[in-house]
Amino acid sequence: MVAQKGKDLLLKVDIEGSFVTVAGLRSRRIAFNSQTVDITDADSAGRWRELLAGSGVQRAAVSGSGIFKDAQSDAAMRARFFAGEIGDWQLAVPDFGVVEGAFQITALEYTGSHDGEVTFEVALESAGPVSFTVSA
Repeated sequence: MVAQKGKDLLLKVDIEGSFVTVAGLRSRRIAFNSQTVDITDADSAGRWRELLAGSGVQRAAVSGSGIFKDAQSDAAMRARFFAGEIGDWQLAVPDFGVVEGAFQITALEYTGSHDGEVTFEVALESAGPVSFTVSA
């Protein structure tokens, strides 16, 4: 994969069956994590730790920050956050693929200074299986 423009990494929210790009984002991040299950015991070879394959909890975390635009996507995020809803989201990684799944907004912050623009930060946590589709 060759170098990509960060602005092409898109976070999208499902609004009535259509994915809409979250407006105003300046930065986005996705992290995948998997817990391990330690099965080491007194008989483990050389006292090396042993892990149980295919076990543990997997999760994906998405975050982003940008300028507040009061767009359709902003309204959808606010509504989902205050309702505590879990909804479908996509993160499109250019020339790599699309990550899609159910996520819940765990943090939504707005910031502004007297001599600057209003900005926001959003954090999402996966709430079920996450799929990955390779770009064609």
